[in-house]
Amino acid sequence: MSFARVRALAVVGVLIVAAAIFVIVAVVKDHQGGPAADGGKCPEGSVLVDAKLPRQQDVKVTLFNATSRQGTASDVASDLLSRQFKEAKVVTAAPNPPVNKVENQVAVIRFGPATVGAAWLVRAYFLDRADDQFDKARLDDKVEIILGGKFKQLPTTTEVNQAIAALGNPQLPTGTCAKDDS
Repeated sequence: MSFARVRALAVVGVLIVAAAIFVIVAVVKDHQGGPAADGGKCPEGSVLVDAKLPRQQDVKVTLFNATSRQGTASDVASDLLSRQFKEAKVVTAAPNPPVNKVENQVAVIRFGPATVGAAWLVRAYFLDRADDQFDKARLDDKVEIILGGKFKQLPTTTEVNQAIAALGNPQLPTGTCAKDDS
């Protein structure tokens, strides 16, 4: 064996030993916090929510028209149903509780603990321009959409997919903790 080959093997051996030491030190000194560090338990008083991002086929919405244009909620409901939403119901009565200053908004999305992930998906259909209202006492499995005065139309499927990618995983409302779905 030539001297160059011995030298190359020695350098490779030293690099392997250095990499092994580096990995061992990194694993031993890892002190990251987060759910895994505290056993995945929620802080006391937190509301358990379903933050799993659902498919459109699993989402139910209730629509209110707060625009000045008649039939806008019906048009949006038809569009959402054609995009495979499970249910898109139009309610002609005023939302309860009423929403102030909806004429200056695209939409208001109301949801409860069971629909955090669904509301996140619906938010993408308004290109993240809708205001969120989380109600921890709400027990139903529907997302309410109140169409505001600045609402024009739903985006294309491509734009919705891009918005979903840009939004990422659902963010939990303050004072909540995600259910463990395992």
